[in-house]
Amino acid sequence: MKFTKTLLLGTAAGLMAASSAFAADLPVKAKAVEYVKICSLYGAGFYYIPGTDTCIKLGGYLRADANLNTNSDYNPNQSGTAGARNRLANYYTFRAREDLNIDTRTATEYGVVRTYFDAVFTWTTGNYTPTGSGTGATQYSGTLGLNAAGTGLVGSNGSGAVNSTDGNTSGGGLGVYYAFIQFAGFTMGKAVSQFDAPWTNYPGNNVDNLVGGSGTVTGVTQFTYTADFGQGITAAFSAEDATQYYQAGNLNMTGATTAGILGGSYGTNAIGGSRSPNLVAQVRVDQAWGLFQASVAAHDNHVGYYGASEVTGHPDDKWGWAVQLALSIKNIPTGAGDVINIQGVYTDGATRYNFQNLSGSSYALYGSSGLAGAYGSVGFANAPDTVFVTGSSQETVKTWGFRGAYTHNWDAFWNTALYGAYAQAQFGTLAKTTLCGAGGAAGVFGSLAGVTGCNPDFAIGQLGIITRWTPVKNLTFSADLSWTHLDQKYSGTVAASPNVITAKPTAVYELKDQDTLSLLLRAQRNW
Repeated sequence: MKFTKTLLLGTAAGLMAASSAFAADLPVKAKAVEYVKICSLYGAGFYYIPGTDTCIKLGGYLRADANLNTNSDYNPNQSGTAGARNRLANYYTFRAREDLNIDTRTATEYGVVRTYFDAVFTWTTGNYTPTGSGTGATQYSGTLGLNAAGTGLVGSNGSGAVNSTDGNTSGGGLGVYYAFIQFAGFTMGKAVSQFDAPWTNYPGNNVDNLVGGSGTVTGVTQFTYTADFGQGITAAFSAEDATQYYQAGNLNMTGATTAGILGGSYGTNAIGGSRSPNLVAQVRVDQAWGLFQASVAAHDNHVGYYGASEVTGHPDDKWGWAVQLALSIKNIPTGAGDVINIQGVYTDGATRYNFQNLSGSSYALYGSSGLAGAYGSVGFANAPDTVFVTGSSQETVKTWGFRGAYTHNWDAFWNTALYGAYAQAQFGTLAKTTLCGAGGAAGVFGSLAGVTGCNPDFAIGQLGIITRWTPVKNLTFSADLSWTHLDQKYSGTVAASPNVITAKPTAVYELKDQDTLSLLLRAQRNW
């Protein structure tokens, strides 16, 4: 009996142990998984961030560019080494770029709170820039610096490099294009200027350098309020940073030299520290038929001193201004999706609203000449915001221009755009007297032997055609051929010693208009 009792107790204990071990192997009920949910409030591509009521959308593109007959990704041969148009300038420039943008939106009792960030990671062929004279000491350079427009990190420039990574084997550059918050009608941060037309630099083209209007394609820091009146009618008031996009130059022409003038510089740039942002107002009507927009801007020209120290004195500030009208016409009878985009602008002391940042406003191009005794030809021009001489006040430079394009869709896969632009700069009495002489006074340039006509006024004309092929959704191949013409008002000849970076000899050059062509080939995948 005792043995039986012991056996039963032992068996029960073993069963309990086995049962316990078996229970330990059973699956435990998992916590509920928070699946990513589609957010349909703000259009396709938005998702709720798990655990929040904020919606997020990721986007961007991968782009590969091949640029022919240019030392730059976005400018034609215009000045410096590129303007020399000889063996020292690149005949092609390559670029690879990845763009990433992040859009977040949250509904609140004050309306939608939005943040937007857009950055690019870019590799660009380095510029070929001489470092010596007559010794072949040249190099592919990525020297840290600013482009001709005074802006950093947007790509290589025709006369120099923009960032130190251009051309590095595995280098590259980071550019922050947009980073802003929108809340209760306010936009705070880096965004496209409220002055710009909706198509910024691109009425129908891919090239960045069109004159004839404003264009802040990499964003300008601003504080803006936008009022929405319904029916597609809005108005915006904005204070925008002037220091990166909008300073074409305040030149002390007392420092003008023959060599500098031939290089497209009419004096010493004397821009002072920032005092006021640009003040912008805009009214826009956006309807099914298209769009109309009117923009105005005020720009404070604040310079340093006449000389190297405070005791030399300074001119007073001079306010400049600009006005622009833009029109887009849709649903035209030539085909579904066809569109005409046009804009016109006038500036007085605010040149960058016409000769925009990526076009620049300084030109020095060399070419051939059929004139007996001339080694070659040269055309040059410069359009700052203001000019002055020691002891004088600032004199504004006036400009006007327009740009536009007509885009036709051949079918769902092919479209072609014809585009053009024109801008003219006009100087005042002080500038013309200093450079060219008046009333018997000898000008810096007009008094030179061989110069038969002297006038700093000039115009830029541009024409182009682009064809795009989209074989599958969001993948596009394009070819963009553009022509730029410099219409300068100088005539005769000049004996000159050009800048060493051009490798041009000291010789006689004909003063002559210049033309240049460039071709941009692009493959782009949007996602």
